[in-house]
Amino acid sequence: MMGIPVTRRGGIIVSMLIALSSCTSLPRSGPDHTEIDRAAAIKVTTPNRKVGIDYVLIDLNKGILPYFDKIPTSSLRTGFGGGRGGAPDIPLGFGDVVQVSIFEAQSGGLFIPSDAGSRPGNYITLPQQTIDKAGTISIPYAGRVPAAGRMKEEVEKDIEDRLASRAIEPQVVLTTSGSRSAEVAVVGDVNNPQKVVLSPAGDRILDAISQAGGLTTPNIETNITLQRRGKTATVAYETLLKNPAENIFLAPGDTVSVEHERRTFIALGASGVNNRIDFEDSNLTLGEAMAKAGGLVDTRADPREVVVYRKVDRGILQRLNIDTSRFKGDQVPVIFRANLRDPATLFAVQEFRMMDKDVLYISNSDSVELVKFLDVLNSVTSTVRGVSNDALDTRDAVRDLGN
Repeated sequence: MMGIPVTRRGGIIVSMLIALSSCTSLPRSGPDHTEIDRAAAIKVTTPNRKVGIDYVLIDLNKGILPYFDKIPTSSLRTGFGGGRGGAPDIPLGFGDVVQVSIFEAQSGGLFIPSDAGSRPGNYITLPQQTIDKAGTISIPYAGRVPAAGRMKEEVEKDIEDRLASRAIEPQVVLTTSGSRSAEVAVVGDVNNPQKVVLSPAGDRILDAISQAGGLTTPNIETNITLQRRGKTATVAYETLLKNPAENIFLAPGDTVSVEHERRTFIALGASGVNNRIDFEDSNLTLGEAMAKAGGLVDTRADPREVVVYRKVDRGILQRLNIDTSRFKGDQVPVIFRANLRDPATLFAVQEFRMMDKDVLYISNSDSVELVKFLDVLNSVTSTVRGVSNDALDTRDAVRDLGN
């Protein structure tokens, strides 16, 4: 055999490996794990460095797909009502500006003198007034009349009853010229955040957003949060567009918050791209997510081990007859596993919906670790051969100089 004898070559390889393992002058970007571990003042560790989070492992199959084919969402209609039927009645409220006109059957009554002359009618219009902090308005000879929280017709009838013994068959017309109590606030990612005055015909959520100038963010990345009397619910903007029942009527004092939420998933492992990736679609499937991540790398990926990490509602798992008693809280960590060696799995991944903040991980094939080891071994032996050849060349050059 040419070159260095086998026994000597083995000794050189071992010596070089020992030297490399103890060398501190090789270039690197920062401290290695041994230095981090050694320099720690206090260590909080677990056996075998396990995280200790329990999870459920579910293999993708036709039996579980129906439980995950829809993205769970909140419901405004269920939480607040008002999705069907007519617009809600809007009562008078504090701060509203109203005007009262009082009609009498003939002149000579309480408000219309006998010599009414050329008056256009037997009525008088009182100056505009604001419903005060006590919720009342002032009517001559009727006193302070409660108005806040009552419908306009109720206040009119109350004033008529109070004046019936003094005026001649009084009839009252109350009009609203400014309704501060019937406002809703539209805030967040809209072109013109503002307070919107509700019309008597009623305004729905999309009406208010339109009056505020519309969205400044993509539809699929926008959530709508409705706050009403201490209660809050959030739905995706596209839900309002696709399900008219969720586009409910607004009530005075509501706050509509338009929020941009970037919908993403993380791709890790043996995929073409390792990154945080935008959905760019309202119903992204696992198959589409793998494509956006650059697919599986042929030289590294194990197609039997494509997994998705997600927290799942406990109720869904219980409907699958999975025992969730060891888990705390409403959300249970779940790993979904797809075996792409099975041809039918390609149908399943096109039905399995991705959710915001999912983690897609594609495992390395077992053979990858062996290939890595062989590459390292090959680089070391190549270096040894190079060193021995250089030594022989140097020896020959020295001999030539001596001659």
